[in-house]
Amino acid sequence: MQKINKLTQFDYYHLIESMQSNALVYYTSPACGSCRHLRKALEHYLQTYDDLQIFEVDAVHEVGLVQSFEVFHLPSMFLYQSGKFHCELHCEAHPVKIHKAIAAALLNAPEEEP
Repeated sequence: MQKINKLTQFDYYHLIESMQSNALVYYTSPACGSCRHLRKALEHYLQTYDDLQIFEVDAVHEVGLVQSFEVFHLPSMFLYQSGKFHCELHCEAHPVKIHKAIAAALLNAPEEEP
């Protein structure tokens, strides 16, 4: 089973750009209740689907990434396809809804990275 890996400003771009598959990066904070709920949903997602690598960025410690990606609310999710930014993802924190939102997003053209 895959796990959720942490990203820092020092490995973010290197790891994401080297991805050959789809990846989801979500920004979180230890004090954020919605973030904890999303993490549980993403853990369940990984038990059901194996089409995605999931990464976590701690917004409290990675302020440079938060500013770079213009993260204004937590949690925030960003979808990458083959190492390239695809879009910011908005959906309910439920494994099936996340899966459907990703599938729908990948049908659209990539957006410009923030």
